[in-house]
Amino acid sequence: MAARAETQEARHTQDGCPRRGAGSHFPRKRHAQDGGAPGRCPAGARRRRRMRVVELGRAAVTKMEAAGMVSVPWAGGRAPGQLCALRAGPGPGLQLDLDLQAGGGEVVAADTLGSYGSLARFRNISRIMKVNDNTVLGASGDYADFQYLKQVIDQMVIDEELLGDGHNYSPKAIHSWLTRAMYSRRCKMNPLWNTVVIGGFYNGESFLGYVDMLGVAYEAPTLATGYGAYLAQPLMREALEKKPILTKEEAQDLIERCMKILYYRDARSFNRFQIAVVTEKGVEVEEPRSVETNWDIAHLIRGFE
Repeated sequence: MAARAETQEARHTQDGCPRRGAGSHFPRKRHAQDGGAPGRCPAGARRRRRMRVVELGRAAVTKMEAAGMVSVPWAGGRAPGQLCALRAGPGPGLQLDLDLQAGGGEVVAADTLGSYGSLARFRNISRIMKVNDNTVLGASGDYADFQYLKQVIDQMVIDEELLGDGHNYSPKAIHSWLTRAMYSRRCKMNPLWNTVVIGGFYNGESFLGYVDMLGVAYEAPTLATGYGAYLAQPLMREALEKKPILTKEEAQDLIERCMKILYYRDARSFNRFQIAVVTEKGVEVEEPRSVETNWDIAHLIRGFE
């Protein structure tokens, strides 16, 4: 009896039976009742059959793929389980972008600095784009991604004009398309590292919208990106609370004041910036201008070391 038990235990081990240990194996009579061969574990046999079916299925699918009879859903992309190589982050960056609703239009401003990390690498970069006669776009973030967006939008505008139906893209249409484009790239784990603001004047109404790299979008009377969202946004909101409707000159003076404060406080900003004004007459993109600064009081600033 002892020898028989040892023999059955060895067979259980060879068959891959999960039931280990003395007294845990099935007796020969129980095997026969379960429809299995005497001395063979049915659990091990079932496991071997399943493994055999899986191997045959894999071989069949491989042959069908080679013959072109099966199209794999992920063909041309990454295989399941393969690591996804993402960009570590954006390249040369654009920092500041301010937008403000004025009476009968919008004022958009952005500095001309392209930073490579903490290096002020490019100092004459324009990142305000005239989309059409009623829409202007400004962006911060990765400059290469902004160039890609600019190329795509330019082609969209050309295709729309070629239709010759008398219609063109409104600011809301560009804003809506950007929300979809940004969210689509984010879902593909390859986002466009930009924060975009769209200003325009269409059908007697002014528009100011915001879209970030995740597709988050909203509209507001004042917008700012980068460090300007912390320093310039409160100043613009305070000015609009005191006077809800600003003239073009008042809006430009406020923008210039905000850009000066940002140049004082933000190490990644620049004292050269560009302003675009959108009214019912069209889009006017001005030449870059510089702000006058005075560093004589710098030694009096304390608490920011």
